[in-house]
Amino acid sequence: MKYSNYVGVIVAILLIGCCFLPWVYIESIKTTITGLHTEPTRYGKPGILHIAFSVLCILFFLIPTLWAKRTNLFVGAFNFAWGIRNFLIVTHCDFGECPEKRFGIYAILLLSILMLVMTTIPKVKLKE
Repeated sequence: MKYSNYVGVIVAILLIGCCFLPWVYIESIKTTITGLHTEPTRYGKPGILHIAFSVLCILFFLIPTLWAKRTNLFVGAFNFAWGIRNFLIVTHCDFGECPEKRFGIYAILLLSILMLVMTTIPKVKLKE
């Protein structure tokens, strides 16, 4: 695909932005969880690793060598796995109470899938 590297960069930037959006709302403690603000819970800060993986993917999308594209596939797969992990852990039900899922958690999952797809179809100029 001709523009897959540029689409991948845009998707990675959007993924970084979605780390600041609300992921879930927990009614019992009346708080909204984002990728970087999980204060009353013990989820840590799952958005930091998404940001790190996205920055690495942006760098590898912009480097026009074969090793960068192969490494980008590896980093994109880890980002996708981290997105699935976050979706499963942050949205799970505890003691009969399920958090209300917000737009950010779905966007993280969708954008990490799209970024993984963009890493599988890079445009690389090979020497003959």
